[in-house]
Amino acid sequence: MSFAEINLFGVYVAPISLLMAAAWLILVALRRMVARFGLLRHVWHPALFVLAVYIIVLSCVVLVAAY
Repeated sequence: MSFAEINLFGVYVAPISLLMAAAWLILVALRRMVARFGLLRHVWHPALFVLAVYIIVLSCVVLVAAY
């Protein structure tokens, strides 16, 4: 994948913003699975944990897109 601007309905969008949206959708699915089993109650700081998981998912999405 070329990391150049993407024309989205006449508006040029940075490719990282689309990758961030994809990572967010994956994170939503992961949070629903974790909420179903109640695993977030075992985490010291749930918001910080979710942010760290989002960064991990985003880096994986970027690496997959670059490959």
